Amino acid sequence: MSILIILWGFLLIGLMAIGGFFMFRKFLKKLPKEDGKSLMDWEEHYMEKTKHMWEQEEKDLLEELVSPVPELFRDVARHKIASKIGEVALNKKYTTITQEILIEGYIIATPKRDHKFLRKKLQQKNIDVTPYEQYFELSPTDYSWRQKYTK
Repeated sequence: MSILIILWGFLLIGLMAIGGFFMFRKFLKKLPKEDGKSLMDWEEHYMEKTKHMWEQEEKDLLEELVSPVPELFRDVARHKIASKIGEVALNKKYTTITQEILIEGYIIATPKRDHKFLRKKLQQKNIDVTPYEQYFELSPTDYSWRQKYTK
């Protein structure tokens, strides 16, 4: 019986550690950066500025691209990716979200492990990925692509 209680204790400690880790990550995203806004504030800013720029076709493509994300995390992933797409569109001074901007922003916003799925999905839709090869080399935390648009 005491072994069962000890195992139960380790299980609870493990689950609380996992939950604490994700809560801490969310806390770090809410901390203001040197410009006074947090990462989550910027995501909201780009979503608000670009929500009128989305056409139904691009919304459907985004929905199709985030479909492999588990249902529980899909809304968060969609929001994060859409805000990055909006940031790219605003930096390039576009008035609507085009398929090119959507793919570019999606590549920049997603980790490298998701790029394999994206390449496969774009190939199924007969979309050439060669114009986007430069973005596949960037990681989501590599913001060097900003210098290209903000000069």
